[in-house]
Amino acid sequence: MTTVARAIRAALLTPEPRAKCFATREVARAWRTGRLAWAFDVAMPDRPAWPDTPELLPPNRMPKRGKGGSERARIALWHSLAHIEFVAIDLALDMAGRFGADMGEEFVGDFLAVAADEAMHFALLARKLAQLGSHYGALPAHAGLWEAAHATRDDVAARLAVVPMVLEARGLDVTPATLERVRATGDAGGAKILERILDDEIRHVAAGTKHFLRCAEMAQMEPESLWQDLVKRHFRGQVKPPFNDSARLAAGLSRGFYATIAY
Repeated sequence: MTTVARAIRAALLTPEPRAKCFATREVARAWRTGRLAWAFDVAMPDRPAWPDTPELLPPNRMPKRGKGGSERARIALWHSLAHIEFVAIDLALDMAGRFGADMGEEFVGDFLAVAADEAMHFALLARKLAQLGSHYGALPAHAGLWEAAHATRDDVAARLAVVPMVLEARGLDVTPATLERVRATGDAGGAKILERILDDEIRHVAAGTKHFLRCAEMAQMEPESLWQDLVKRHFRGQVKPPFNDSARLAAGLSRGFYATIAY
């Protein structure tokens, strides 16, 4: 019986996207069915293995998507979403593998389930790109999505504060508008993909918030002020409106966390 840490590390070090999806879902399945030993006997890599493409560029060098209704713009949209979900697989795997020994079995189970969801999302988006005559890796992608993970590699509370409760919560804010634009073009299949992602991301933010609240309790600190302090120290971007307050609240993320530092 292999250990949970070794299984997670192997998935993180799988570069080919389709193979990473299969490996991730198998890790989650093996965990659910009791086929992984509870041991953290290997360290997580500093960076996951990624494919040679897409070319990763800083935000200021990313090409414009093109006009809204054009084929180029549609492909660019779905490619950017696929890249976000691909990196999200590794973010969830690393969360479970890096911090699971201290945080316990429920934590590991929650984030392996998140990783399996992200793998499924990526597979749906890759199939969507294929239907449009493209593929993941055909366009450049944002280079900075792993930075938050690297910056919080030594602090589980900071990782939870920044990744699920800022980055994924931002997805709750922006996805509804994207969904409406996709619906307006008559793309029913694309709309269903985004609906599924939005529903799942509420659960993902909820998982992060739940374990962050536990961190705050263990530290005997007030959760909202702890979150605000960690975000100010570890998040390089801005927490900015508009906010999808109803989706955030459904995930346990009340306005008391973010309203006072938003701008």
